[in-house]
Amino acid sequence: MHHVYPSNSYQQLVHGRTLLHLSLLVTSQRVDGKPRQMTILNLGRHFVVDQDLWASLCVRIEQLLSHQVELLPIELPTTVEQAAQRIAAQLIEQRAVVSQTQIADEGLSTPVESAQTAPVDLQTVDVDSLELTRPRTVGVEQLALWAMRQLNFLDLLAQLGINGAQTAAIAGSIIGRMAGVGSELATHNWLKKQSALGELLEVDYESLPLMTLYRAADGLWKHSAHIEQTLFTRPTDLFGFSTTITLYDLTNTYFEGEVPHNTKAQRGRSKEKRTDCPLVTLGLVLDGSGFVRRSQTFAGNVSEAGILETLLQDLGAPQDALVVMDAGIDTEANIQWLRKTGYGYLVVSRERSRQFNADDAVSLLTASDETVRCQKVVDEDGQEVRLYCHSSGREQKEQAMAERFASRFEAGLNALNEGLQRPRTEKRPDKLWERIGRLKQKQHGIGQHFQVDLQTDDSGEKAVSITWQKHSVPGSYVDLPGVYCLRSNQTQWTEEELWRTYMMLTDLEAVFRCFKSDLGFRPIFHHKEERADSHLFITVLAYQLVQLIRRRLKESDINTNSSWRTLREIMSTQCRVTASFRRADGKALHVRKATRAEPKQMAIYRALKVNSAPGGIYKTIV
Repeated sequence: MHHVYPSNSYQQLVHGRTLLHLSLLVTSQRVDGKPRQMTILNLGRHFVVDQDLWASLCVRIEQLLSHQVELLPIELPTTVEQAAQRIAAQLIEQRAVVSQTQIADEGLSTPVESAQTAPVDLQTVDVDSLELTRPRTVGVEQLALWAMRQLNFLDLLAQLGINGAQTAAIAGSIIGRMAGVGSELATHNWLKKQSALGELLEVDYESLPLMTLYRAADGLWKHSAHIEQTLFTRPTDLFGFSTTITLYDLTNTYFEGEVPHNTKAQRGRSKEKRTDCPLVTLGLVLDGSGFVRRSQTFAGNVSEAGILETLLQDLGAPQDALVVMDAGIDTEANIQWLRKTGYGYLVVSRERSRQFNADDAVSLLTASDETVRCQKVVDEDGQEVRLYCHSSGREQKEQAMAERFASRFEAGLNALNEGLQRPRTEKRPDKLWERIGRLKQKQHGIGQHFQVDLQTDDSGEKAVSITWQKHSVPGSYVDLPGVYCLRSNQTQWTEEELWRTYMMLTDLEAVFRCFKSDLGFRPIFHHKEERADSHLFITVLAYQLVQLIRRRLKESDINTNSSWRTLREIMSTQCRVTASFRRADGKALHVRKATRAEPKQMAIYRALKVNSAPGGIYKTIV
């Protein structure tokens, strides 16, 4: 290619008189014996290379396209080199001949099958001239786009009137979360420098301004209610799930910095112990298969027990739905409201005293081959049932905890007692009782299992010794380790139905672990309330796609007990790269394709019936 250079041009918009300044890449060609300038690429309004460097830029583009060896390497600024590589890649793609694998059916999942349908293309090249450039990840992106197509997500955005640029930005933000990128700034860098998502969507993310991501998030949040109503019901249609089981829980995340203009940013009890930061709370309602049915944000200091009625009413859950929730929410007022409004419930009982009769218990086997024994007890009025469960694994854990707390408590008592024999130590009985009380508070209730006595001198104003004796309190976790109680109004259910239904709540806990550690849930850097809400909503959408992928893999007997992070790590090693050679005739051959899928990646692709060579193959001869 010869005489390629950027040019300043002006184009008048059709719908008005406004003049739009554009940077164009043009080439000089002779047509009918006369020189003509032919536009080969629109560089956009935000072309960052100074005009003084345009000549050097064009020389570098020609070197990249023709695969020339640099006899005298050009010292170029980083911005110029980045622009040259980006423009060269775009020109190569424009001229590329797309191989048969690019248009192959998505169900085609093996390179061998692809090779059988593609024509043979033999080239004579200089092997030593091979260069591999522009590696970009493509595995996670391929799975995420598959999930979006399953839910018709991109079509839904188009129906809502969201334009192409914003749709691309929204897709990039959500898939970025799935790839482990949190903030919009980090997502912008990921889309530009690390991901091949733009190739799969035919979008130039490298020219996408950062502000477009923020504005796209704002637009997404404006339609959040409709998206939830439409999108969150589609997994039910895909899998035929029942909505009769509703899992409910809350979690919170923290803001970095002060957030004076967000009324939801309040100090509260942080589940990450970040009491130094304002918080915001996310409430989720899920079905029995772990798909989100409803999400809502609340102030960071909201009471978990106080918003159950609000969230379930907003959801419009069926009146015969069974609500499963943990001990932090199952207050007596909430249980009475659930019973009054016709909901079923299954919760962890708050009663402190434990009981368990092994002779009346039924043995159940967990997924990890652990035996759990369950004893069902129906109340005298027949309105409620309690299920007392004993887990050997939980018993070992609670025994170890009790021993650790008891050891610390006795060590503290022993230190106080030894101090009585030394001068200038506290010996006032009232102050010593205060210290004993603080010891009990620190050791999580273990103090109830000790009888502590304080002996004083004849005046009663000076302690001379501290003695203690350990004893067991009936019904405590020391007396009955490994026992917990479930409470429900489903009195006709069997022990196994009650226990296995409650175990779904452990999946909900895994949801929040996925939110917090895998999908960029925390922290939040936005100061505007709408931006903070949209940040959480993008995470919810990312989780919905993740759950869809995991459910499909589970149907194919692929282990999905591992976290999304593990699946993401498996897929993250597949990349698209450009291989460039010099041919025997002096021309340059550029081939861009994905790396061969590893065995674990191939198994996932086959289970989802997805093409294992994302993006197809592009070949260009310059």
